[in-house]
Amino acid sequence: MKSIFDKVSDDCSKLVIKSYSTSFYFSSSLLSKSIRRDIFNIYGFVRLADEIVDTFHEFPKKELLEDFEKELWKSIENKISLNPILNSFQNTVNKYSIPRDLINSFLDSMKMDLEKKDITLLKNIKSISMVLPMWLD
Repeated sequence: MKSIFDKVSDDCSKLVIKSYSTSFYFSSSLLSKSIRRDIFNIYGFVRLADEIVDTFHEFPKKELLEDFEKELWKSIENKISLNPILNSFQNTVNKYSIPRDLINSFLDSMKMDLEKKDITLLKNIKSISMVLPMWLD
């Protein structure tokens, strides 16, 4: 049943936010239960993309990000991914009809980080903070 897999996927996103940012996890837990899971799902997606760019130095990061993006678009179209983080994110994207261009804005910032262009962490945070409210609008 897909509902079981969706629950497992949501739990994975929750584990990602809880493991990577306890303060953001606890503050997100204060939000309305109706949007909390979606916040966790968005965070999980953003965190995985950021991990590819900023952490996996001994791996082919450009290829990993390209594969991640291809799987993302396929998951949104098919409404499923065997990657639980992408599966939970696609559920949120499809639930709110998050426009593709907003997701592309975030992915573009990740690609710029890979290319070592002059982009600061502050710009990335600003980009994410500007996109997140529009995704949930």
